[in-house]
This record gives sequence, structure tokens and C-alpha cells, in this order.
Amino acid sequence: MLSNLVGVLFDGIAFGALLFLISVGLSITMGLMNFVNLAHGAFAMLGGYVCVELMNRMGVPFLATLPIAFIAAAAVGFVLERTLYQRLYQASALDQVLFSIGLVFMVIAAATFVWGPTQQPVFLPEFLKGQITVFGIGLGIYRLFLIAVVVLVTIALGLIIEQTRFGAMIRASVDNQQASAGLGINVNRVFSLTFALGSGMAGLGGGLGIDVLGLDPTFPLKYMVYFLIVVAVGGAGTIKGPLVAAILLGIFDVAGKYYVPEIGAFVIYGMMVVLLLLFPSGLISRRA
Repeated sequence: MLSNLVGVLFDGIAFGALLFLISVGLSITMGLMNFVNLAHGAFAMLGGYVCVELMNRMGVPFLATLPIAFIAAAAVGFVLERTLYQRLYQASALDQVLFSIGLVFMVIAAATFVWGPTQQPVFLPEFLKGQITVFGIGLGIYRLFLIAVVVLVTIALGLIIEQTRFGAMIRASVDNQQASAGLGINVNRVFSLTFALGSGMAGLGGGLGIDVLGLDPTFPLKYMVYFLIVVAVGGAGTIKGPLVAAILLGIFDVAGKYYVPEIGAFVIYGMMVVLLLLFPSGLISRRA
């Protein structure tokens, strides 16, 4: 009984860590840039397909594909931000939603045309397979790896946003664009790099998540609600909020599907409603 409980808790934390890794970029774009980007999952899917192509066609090791997935998603995000997204920063939320959801369906159609509708395989290195036993409880090595990556990414993002000149420029540009431009900050460039950073994080999460979440052309639509829930519950524009929300929701989602499989898929939505009733502005709100 105890081993099952610990196993569910561990899998929930790993799942939540993966949700956070992908969703934190959406938290940045929604909370710091005030853009409702429902196409955020498309960048995660791009990172996944980059990993698959590099492994299957070029024989690149799995771990080596991950930084390339980050760079590819960040580069595409940078180009799209400069050419399309930038035009809608002052548009209404409805216009932003319609644009980004339209982009989702375009990406789904393009991915289906290129790769087909089937799930894509991932070939993990041998040292990431199997389990290790801790106090008599088997823990998946790959899920431990996921958690470790998220810990490092969270620390790095916190340092970038809070401790670096670039982070100060982001916060200043968000709080007052005119004053920031008057101080010599290139606000458009800051927003482009911020959007690219969020897109790259999604691409990294998409590559890491192939083994857990799967990868097919419907990925951006299938997990869109999950990413939005993490940001809405955690609080847009923060790092700690989505991290806490993702871990909580991951645990409840896995536990619900394990203990009450008949209604397990709805547990995460019930948890979302409860948390939003208790914390309508999110678990941690961004300080202006």
C-alpha cells in the first residue's frame, strides 16, 4: 500500500514537472507580455519532432537532441514573434485567441501532412531506462531525470529573471514600455528574446515529454487545457506559481487516474475549480 502511494506521488511529481517545463513559457508570454498564446503547445510539439527526426534520420543521441530542440523552437518563436505576434500586442484578447487557435489548426494540419497521424517513437539511452530501488520502492530512472532537469531549469530561470540585467529589462519593459524606451531599452527586442526563451522552454519540454506524453499532430490541442490550467492556477508571469500548480495538478491527475479510473480524467478539473475559488488571482501573483 505504501509503495503504491509513493509510486503514485513520484509519478505525479514527474508529470507535474514536465507540465511546468512546458507551461512556464506560457506563463512568461501571458503574464509578462500580456499575450494570450494558445499556440504555445505547437512549440512543444516542434521540439518533439526535432528530437524524433534527429534520432531516427541522423542517429543523434537522445540527450544531444534536447538542446537542439530548445534552439529550434526558440528560433521559430523568435521569427514568428517578429513577423506575426508583434502585430497583435495591442489587439484585444479575442483577436489574440482567434489568431493563436488558428495557428494551432494550421500546425496540426502541417504536422499530419509531413509525419502522418501516428504516434512517434522515442529511443531512450539505456542508462535512462528501468528503475532504481530506494527503501524498497522502485522509482523510474527517466522520471528522476525529468525532475532533476526541472530543478535546474527552475533555478536558471529564477536567476535570469531576478538577478540579471536582461531580467531587469524584461520587468521594466512590462511595467512601463514608454519609460523603458526612454531609458534606452529596445523593448521590441526584449519582447522578442523573451518570447523566444518561452518557446525554447516549450521545445525542450516537448522533447523530454515524448516518452511520457506521447507525440502526434494533435499534441498542441490535446494538452492545451493542461498548460492553461497550470498558468491560471499558478499565476501568470511568475515561476514559483506555475511550478507549485503543476506539481499539485500532476499529483492529483495521476492519483485520480490510478485510484478512481472511471472519473480520473476529471479530477484535475475539479482541483482547478477548487484552487481558483480559493486563489482567484493564482497561487502566486506577479508583483508589478
